[in-house]
Amino acid sequence: MNPGPVETLVFVPAWNEEESLPAVLAELDAELADADVLVVDDGSTDRTAQLARAGGADVLSFSENRGLPAAIEAGYRYAAEHGYRFCGRVDADGQHPVPELARLLERVRSGDCDVAVGSRFVSGDGYADRRYEATPGRQFGHFLLRRLMRWRLETPMMDATSGMYAVNERALPVLARSCGTGAPEVEGLIRLRDAGLIVEEVPVHMRGRAGGESKLRGKKALMLVLTVGLTVFLGERWRRKRQR
Repeated sequence: MNPGPVETLVFVPAWNEEESLPAVLAELDAELADADVLVVDDGSTDRTAQLARAGGADVLSFSENRGLPAAIEAGYRYAAEHGYRFCGRVDADGQHPVPELARLLERVRSGDCDVAVGSRFVSGDGYADRRYEATPGRQFGHFLLRRLMRWRLETPMMDATSGMYAVNERALPVLARSCGTGAPEVEGLIRLRDAGLIVEEVPVHMRGRAGGESKLRGKKALMLVLTVGLTVFLGERWRRKRQR
């Protein structure tokens, strides 16, 4: 009997992640062998694309660095255009354990939700409270973000910038639309809420980076908080205009 078509795609946005990407792809192959893998190469200048192909992934390469929002949009659009029923996303830096992504995908496949978001900051099911301690600056940023998201979504969202996602085919076209801000996860959550889709925040463990440097440090981290605030505010104004 021939196996049916592959229903699940996992995509990995990557920009100059040659140090950590091979281990991420090896873990995906070992833990989610029933899924296809796509690396969205965001104009890398190192061997990211070459190592992605060597690791068995399909590769979608940008000719220049276009930023994370464009890479995320491209991953979801690829899944929608190629007829996948389910789609997962993990980062290329090794912070997202694939067994945790598998748990999120099971939540979505079971029909419990349309979108499962891996959260460092919710507890339960054996995941202890306060298992991640951020710096004082990040704690303040998380506090502001949670207040903004609760106001906008009318429900708590503890880890709105998480990059570990599992979604179904109903959510794909919502998340594949072009992002108008530098806060793609936040904008995506607002869209999903306005579309009436069910989003579940699921506790997960995350690791430190396996290699390279974080793209969000210093002024960039501050700008992210400001961008998120602007995204939430403008999104609320746009929603109210539609309701008039």
